[in-house]
Amino acid sequence: MEFFINLMRGALGIVVMIGICYLFSSNRKKIDWPLVAKGLALQIILAIAILEVPPVRMVFEYIANFFVLVLEFTEAGASFVLGSWPDQAEIVAVDFSKPAAEQKSNFMIGYVFAFKVLPTILFFAALSALLYYLGILQRIIYGFAWVMSKVMRLSGAESTAAAANVFIGQTEAPLVIKPYLENMTRSEIMCLMTGGMATIAGGVFAAFVGFLGGSDPAAQLEFATHLLTASIISAPAAIVTAKILVPEAEPEKINTNLEIPREKLGSNILDAISLGTVDGLKLAVNVGAMLIVFIALVAMVNFFLFTLGDAISLNEVIQANTRYEGLNLEFILGNLFAPIAWLLGVPSQDITYIGQLLGKKTVINEFVAYIDLGILKNQEGVNLSKKSIIIATYALCGFSNFSSIGIQIGGIGAIAPNQRKTLTEMGIKALIGGTIACFLTAIIAGILI
Repeated sequence: MEFFINLMRGALGIVVMIGICYLFSSNRKKIDWPLVAKGLALQIILAIAILEVPPVRMVFEYIANFFVLVLEFTEAGASFVLGSWPDQAEIVAVDFSKPAAEQKSNFMIGYVFAFKVLPTILFFAALSALLYYLGILQRIIYGFAWVMSKVMRLSGAESTAAAANVFIGQTEAPLVIKPYLENMTRSEIMCLMTGGMATIAGGVFAAFVGFLGGSDPAAQLEFATHLLTASIISAPAAIVTAKILVPEAEPEKINTNLEIPREKLGSNILDAISLGTVDGLKLAVNVGAMLIVFIALVAMVNFFLFTLGDAISLNEVIQANTRYEGLNLEFILGNLFAPIAWLLGVPSQDITYIGQLLGKKTVINEFVAYIDLGILKNQEGVNLSKKSIIIATYALCGFSNFSSIGIQIGGIGAIAPNQRKTLTEMGIKALIGGTIACFLTAIIAGILI
């Protein structure tokens, strides 16, 4: 009975998400519904195979275990350079409505980011550069792209970009299809942008595993498996949403060739590792700076909202009727996104918690949302269900936020200047498509778990 209820709620969620894409479609008459059906079927089949078929799950657990090992390798390097910090610090919730002086120690979060997350980004960037130099990463991307091109009849550039987004992220994936960018159709560009929004890069993937799994190897393996599954099955979901939002109107311009450029990063192995390390350093610094700024902005917004709530006596009402201390961003986003959380399959008692995470991921970024998830799942008195935590892990697994629009316009526009106008016109739609792709992934996970 419980599975039947989950199935019915999941089916409703999928229909609502597809319906939202249909409402925002630029040409409803041109929607290729067989492609949509095949994409959803591929996503469901992949999810069932990875989560429910023991031999397939075992393979993905081996892959996930590799990311756990990456964390251990990184810690060896980080400990040598940075030393070790005390283990007795604990993660505590941050109440942004109160001054910093009134907060409990938030020492462990700083430790996790400075000594675990950021060094992991460095190491994985270098490792990815090495795998790319050796040609291993290209072959993996080609294999995944070949499956999607055959199942959904995509162009070579679309399927290659979708596969590359799974492994190397939205800033590097366009480089893999650089020769095709200038001549890609609007629908192909939309597919590229949406795929970038719906998946995460390998470097931050390992970082999220470390943050959500903490120091427990079993928890790290579990979250690594879920994050890997989410990133893979979000690729066909992104194609589905992109092809509904901007259907292909110029099929005669499509290039069906499926080729991966053979250029290697660096002149030799050491050069490739060095270049990858430099890129990883840039990413790590950007992530750290971004978090400082965005979390500070959240604190500032919450301060003014709380002050307003006091002025109009709204805080007392909120305190008396909800779990929140007063008017703040968490209260607003939690209630705004709570219905969506319910559609994803989140148990009713947790929908405002997960709703605020969905809102923060969209408005701010996935890093801040995963920070909050890591805090909430350990916070005394919250008691999030295991199902809610896992559904949130899937729903947050993507770069679909407002800042990514600027990243994509700047990154793709720099290597294909004639597409800049198209990129600016479709930024919001790509955000919608990427967000809904992540939600579709979370819905399917919610049905199966």
